[in-house]
This record gives sequence, structure tokens and C-alpha cells, in this order.
Amino acid sequence: MKKHLSISVILACIACLSLDAFGQGAYKPPPKPIMDVLTAPAIPTISISPTRDKIALLEPLRYPPIAELAQPMLRLAGLRINPNTNGQHRQPYAVSLKLKNISDGRETSVSLPAGAQIISAQWSPDGKYIAAGNGTPSGIELWIIDTMSAKATKVKNVWVNTAFGGFSWEGPRTISATLVPSKRGPAPAYQNLTPTEPSIQETSGRSGVVQTFQDLLKSPNDEKLFEYYATSQLTLIEVDGHVREIGTPAIFDTADFSPDGKYILTSRIERPFSYQFPFNRFPKKVEVWDASGNFIKTVADLPMQDNLPAQGVSVGPRGYNWVPSEPAMLMWAEALDGGDPRKKVNPRDKLVSWAAPFSGEPVEVLKTEHRFQGRTFGEKDGLMLYADFNRDTQKRRMFMTDYRNPQKSTLISDLNVNDRYNDIGNPVMKNMPNGTSLVRQNGEYIFLSGIGASPDGDRPFFRRMNLKTLQTEEIFRSSVEEYESFLGMIDDSGANFITRKESVAAPPNVFVHNGSAVKKVTDFKDPSPELRGIQKQLVKYKRADGVDLSFTLYTPPGYKPGTPLPTLVWAYPLEFTDSSTAGQVSGSTNRFTQIGGISHLFMVLQGYAVLDDATMPVVGDPLTVNDTFIKQVVDSAQAAIDKGVELGVVDRDRVGVGGHSYGAFMTANLLAHSDMFRAGIARSGAYNRTLTPFGFQSERRTFWEAPELYAKVSPFFYANKINEPILLMHGEADNNQGTFPIQSERLFAAISGNGGTARLVMLPLEAHGYSAKESVEHTLYEMVQWFDKYVKNAKPRAADQTADK
Repeated sequence: MKKHLSISVILACIACLSLDAFGQGAYKPPPKPIMDVLTAPAIPTISISPTRDKIALLEPLRYPPIAELAQPMLRLAGLRINPNTNGQHRQPYAVSLKLKNISDGRETSVSLPAGAQIISAQWSPDGKYIAAGNGTPSGIELWIIDTMSAKATKVKNVWVNTAFGGFSWEGPRTISATLVPSKRGPAPAYQNLTPTEPSIQETSGRSGVVQTFQDLLKSPNDEKLFEYYATSQLTLIEVDGHVREIGTPAIFDTADFSPDGKYILTSRIERPFSYQFPFNRFPKKVEVWDASGNFIKTVADLPMQDNLPAQGVSVGPRGYNWVPSEPAMLMWAEALDGGDPRKKVNPRDKLVSWAAPFSGEPVEVLKTEHRFQGRTFGEKDGLMLYADFNRDTQKRRMFMTDYRNPQKSTLISDLNVNDRYNDIGNPVMKNMPNGTSLVRQNGEYIFLSGIGASPDGDRPFFRRMNLKTLQTEEIFRSSVEEYESFLGMIDDSGANFITRKESVAAPPNVFVHNGSAVKKVTDFKDPSPELRGIQKQLVKYKRADGVDLSFTLYTPPGYKPGTPLPTLVWAYPLEFTDSSTAGQVSGSTNRFTQIGGISHLFMVLQGYAVLDDATMPVVGDPLTVNDTFIKQVVDSAQAAIDKGVELGVVDRDRVGVGGHSYGAFMTANLLAHSDMFRAGIARSGAYNRTLTPFGFQSERRTFWEAPELYAKVSPFFYANKINEPILLMHGEADNNQGTFPIQSERLFAAISGNGGTARLVMLPLEAHGYSAKESVEHTLYEMVQWFDKYVKNAKPRAADQTADK
């Protein structure tokens, strides 16, 4: 039933909210069964050497303490910088590193300093070394690890600028790195500043999409800070510790050596900076230097990208990089439509190449009918695979050509981007001695690997394709009882390769396939045996309009079939152009169940059934698909509940719904426009679409083009109809475009003012996803408490209360 309150009454209600409604209590842990799983050791992450003879085993720090998130953070031009380290704020890291021989299984611990924070460990092209950053309170060190001895050596007197750059291998013995300049002087002040001038912005009458970017520059002092912390010294570092500086310090957006090592492609960000856009829209000067840092040629002088059309691209060179199969050849794309996808033109893009010594003019390689979307190169015969994308049909085509003589392009694949069942996979790459990667070729064949989506779930594959006939031959495919994914080839024939295999009962481990022989390489143990009692199954059903839907059903350990349970429906809506792709199944029930972080699957341990990834397809023309968003998600939710009830698992009177980000937006809408659910959990969502006026998700229309649509899909406009309890959670430092924390704060105030039931939990220092140990634990505590009160232990409601709003 609609409620009508005057603005004055609403404001009075908001003003009279108790302090407890806004206050914060202590961080609280979730119930013990959840804590036991949450604190169990993580299965190591793995990285296989390019020579396929060793595996690096890294133990990640799963949940940093909140004190780490409390370190200083500068929010500058779309970046989050820790000024103490000149690194990324809350940069993920591992706490230990071991090397394992594939041949005999021997493990060796790498001798890093106590308390090491291992950042971005990278193999050298020949697998003899690993370069890794080490986070310290003063900065990011660079260490070089000898993989034969497992001895680690610190490169002296260097600090890596990982806030805006990093390091990479340029050959078997050489690393290029962007370092903190050794003589840059003291940093500008960033706290307790007395303003000396106003902050001014101006628009000149040109139109362009202004999206809701986060962490932008706001003042002249911000500009100084950005320039200070983003500026790097380009450097070459040898494995023996020799350091050679190249050129002068600059804000390097790109600094890539040519495959032959004789040239450097640099892209430098220059003033003026913008207060409306992040750094990737700032003016750039793209140049070719020699290996000593001397200027050779200008590739492009790109202005501020401040008037891009919706879903458009920049004018001028974009996607510029070296052709890895050539000694020193550049290739890039250029728009032929002014970067505007709304223009009806053919061709839309062109590819251009420019080879050393860069004395002539760039040469056109080919044109594409639709928007160019990427390329990769083969080992020989000038092979180039490239793709274009038609945004009107949502189709992506892949072609093959000889870029040296590109008169003819052969179509390899032409699929809707959501057609997972017919995806041919991705080319298998080969690491080259100079640090580049090329599509691996063996005679007339290339190799492909993919997730192998099917109506029965994902079954990863490894196959080869004949480039002349385009026929494929399957070398390996995961069985229907397990989940086994391809990791890499050992030789050029494809007969010997490496996989990672897991099942419902067995944790993921690495295996080597030598012909028909299979050898287990790792032996990771089950960190949480208590989870093996959880049952899961893929459930398929139909929506009222005939669209195929599915969810993965999780039931608690010891569940007796036929017993209705309190239930959580967890979902994230996706857009589709047709019902055939909308109904495709994703994921696999054969995977080893691992639960961590703020996962909603922890609710299974509290006696709930979880309908995970309950598909919520929104099907229609890409331009107008959201016109029926509300009806389609309501119908999808109804179908999921009906199917769960039919299975005897779901107690229709005790069902809650939840989601994160766009899933939170969906959750609030479901509570506003239906009465199927007893309560909801909405994390890090956006609820008032007028605050994202230039589009949201895949919506192409602006607020001014479709104001009714923006109002219709905004649950904030229907806060008076949200008469089920809703738990709103948000990171106070959310950095996701469009989901500013104010979205949750304002929806909470609107629900409160209309007499609804809501709880707002703002997590200090957290971004769009929550990472600190204290935050993760408290998020799970809140979710359990909310659903136990309003779903599991909810009183039965009258039949007339379940009618659709």
C-alpha cells in the first residue's frame, strides 16, 4: 500500500532519528562455524614458470588488519596512493613464496626478509629468475630471486613507483622499471592546508559524457600531489644489480621496449590536468625514443579526452603498442567515425603500422567494419588475429590475416558476446626470450583453451585449430564429474600440458599430462573439511515468458530432502539481446566449494538454503532493454522461488534476497516492487539513478533523454513502498564509478522518513569490496543477524501480504 507523507514530515522524521541509527558499535565476529572457515589457511596461488619446470607457490594475505587500510591515502586523478610508500593504497600482497620442482616435487622456501610483503612476482622469460616487489613502511623494494638456489637479492638504492607504474622483464637478464626519482625533493603538504585560491572549472559548450568518476583532483594542491607521486624515473636493472637510468623523470603512462630492445615507446601525461576526469583522459604525448632515452619520433600528441560520446572512443591513435613478432614495428587503431558509435559508417576503424627507423609515414594495415577490439600475433607467417564489435547486435567477430599482406581476412568466429556455449576459446600463447608473448603455432595449427560452457555447466577444454580449414580437434576436455582447467603447454605439439583439477570432494591441484600419463604435482589439503557436507546442484527452470533460468542450490550439511528451509536468493542482473543466450548456464557444480571474504554462501552454515547466482536476465534491444527491467527481475525472482518451493527446499514464507553493487540495486527494486521477500541485504549499491545521469551499467540513454526510465528504475523514488526490512551496507571509501556512499545514506534516510525498517552499516576505510579482517567479519555478522531476525525467525504473514505490489 502506498504511503503519502509531506516533505516536512519526512524531514522531521529524518531529523529525529536516534543517534544509534547513525552510530557505530564495535566490530563483531560472525558465529563460530563461519569464523572457523574464515580463518582457515588459504590454498596457495600458483604461477608456472615459462619453461614449465617449476611452480611458484604464493601464500596470499587474505584479510589485512584494518590498521593497514588506515594508512594515509591520497585520492588523486582516479588513483589511490599511499604517500608513505609511493605505492597503491591497500596493495594486495603475499606473505611467503616457495618454489616447487615439477619433476621431483621438491619444495624450497625463498629467503625473503621476515615480514615480507611480496608484490607482483614475475618470472624471467627463461624461468631462471623471479622479480618481486617487497612492501615496506618506506616504499616498495625490488628483489631478484635465483630460482635454482631460491636465494633472493635486494636491488640496492631503488624504490619502485607502483602507484603509477611498476616493473617487467625485457629479456632473460634485464628488468625495466619505473622508479621513484632519487632527487625529487620533499612532497607537497597534503593536510591542514589553508586555501590560497578557489577551485575553478569551466566548460566551453562542447558536449560529452561526464561520468561519475571517483577520486578526482579537486584543487591546485591536488595537482601538485598527483604530479609528485605519479612522476617516475624510467630505469633498466640487470640481475647483477646494475642500474641504468633512461631519460628524465616524467609521468609515464606507457614505457615499453621494442622486441629488439633498440627503441622505447613512451606515453607521458602532461598538463593541463582535469577535475572532471581521471588520469587516463589527461593530455598525452606519445613518442619513440632510442634505448638511451633520446627522442626519435612523435607518434601522437593527444589532447584532453573531455568530450567522448557515450560508449565512444578517442580520436587519433589508440591501443598503440609494439608488434611482438617484429623487431621494432608499432601498430595502433584510429577511429573513422569521430569516435562516435551512433554514426552510421562503414568502415568504422582502421589499423595503422609504423616500422623502424620511423623515417617514412605510417602505413594503413586494414579497416574494420565495426569497432576494433583487439589483436594478437602469431609466431610466424605474419599471423594476426583481430576482432571487431557491433554494439547494436552485441556481436564480436574474430578474423585472421597476414598483417604483412592483409588483402584478405578470414572470419574465424562471429558470436554474440554472451554466447558462452559456442565460444571458441582464447589462443594459447608462447613466452618468447625477449619477454613478449606470441600465439603458439605448430605447422598449420594454433591452440585454443576455454571454459567450455554447456547446458550442464562449464567443462574447460584445450584444442587445436587448423588455420586452413578452421576445423578444431579436441586434445583435452574436463570430465563431467570433475572440473579440470588448462594451465599451459609443455611442448609445441600439444601432447604434453599442465592442468589444475578439482572436484566436489578434492581441492584444486596441479597435474602434468604426458600423452596418456597423468602425474599429480601438488598435494594441497582441504583447509575446511566441514564444508564437504554442503550439497549443491544445478537447477534449471523457466520464467513466465519462457526464458530459461538457473541457479545453483546450496543446502546445509545434514540437510534432509523435502524439508523447507529459510532461503537466501543471491543474484546480479545482466543484459542480453536475445533469450537464447540469456538462458545459458554458467559455472560448475563440480568445483571444490571454498568460501571466504564476505561471501553470502556462509549463510549455508547457518541453516539457510542459498539459491546462488539465480539468473536475472534483462532481455531486449540494447537501447531500450531497461524499460522492462523491473518486470523482468520480478518475474525472474518469482520463478526462482517457485522452483525452490517445487523442489521442497524453499519455505516460501521465509525467503530473503541479496546482492552486491548492481545486485544491491536489484535487491532494493525487488523489495519496492514485490512482496515475495521477507527482507533484503543490499551492499555497495546505487539507488538513485538521477545521480548517474549519463548512463548506468549498459544503459545508453542519458537522464535527459529518458527521465521517466531513470525514475522508474530508481528504488529511491519508491522508498515508501519498501516495506520489508533492508540491510544497507557500504564502504565509506567506495571507489566504484556510480556507487558513491551517499547512495546508501540517502536511501536509508528515505526509508526511515517513510516509516520503513532499515539498517545502515557504513564500513570505515573500505572500498567497493570489503577487505579488512574486521570489516569482513562484521559484514558477515550483520548479514546473519539481519536474516536470522527477519527471515529465519519471521512470524508467518497473511496470504494477502504476498501479493505483487
